[in-house]
Amino acid sequence: MREDSDGALARRAAAGDREAFAALVERHYGLIFRVGTRALGNDEEAADLAQDVCVGLVAGLSSYRGESRFTTWLYRVVINAARDRMRRTGTQRRHERDYAEVDAMTRAGQAALDDEATWLRQVLAGLGDDLRLTVSLVLEEGLRHAEAASVLGVAESTVSWRMHEVRRHVRAAAAEEERAP
Repeated sequence: MREDSDGALARRAAAGDREAFAALVERHYGLIFRVGTRALGNDEEAADLAQDVCVGLVAGLSSYRGESRFTTWLYRVVINAARDRMRRTGTQRRHERDYAEVDAMTRAGQAALDDEATWLRQVLAGLGDDLRLTVSLVLEEGLRHAEAASVLGVAESTVSWRMHEVRRHVRAAAAEEERAP
């Protein structure tokens, strides 16, 4: 199969081309799983989410209009699916508490984490879902504020405000850490 742009593959897949659909899924499964893991804080739930997103793409591709990059549209699909899953399963609060622990366990097989990185993950785990999802897209995925805003369905200024709130939260946690005996 020739190397096609995401947009061309999406149009062909929406028209029923199975090879184009398979190429899109193969090309972007890593993104779907990675964002799902960061949003849900659990590889097993992220795998289920990725499967649901891939199944949903069969019908959902018809809603891709090509007005933004395919990956921007796909981020939105994954984030919305993660939000739906969190609402459905009622695990939002558990994920806030467990995010740092799950993240540390998944990385345990890799190089040892230094204390500062562990501390930061714990602080970020205490953020609300909207702030944590915003941080995930901006800092971990490297999206610009405008791209993250498009994915999250909010104004760019909202993303900027959320990042400001994250920085404020981290500074406050650091100050509290310094005061602790």
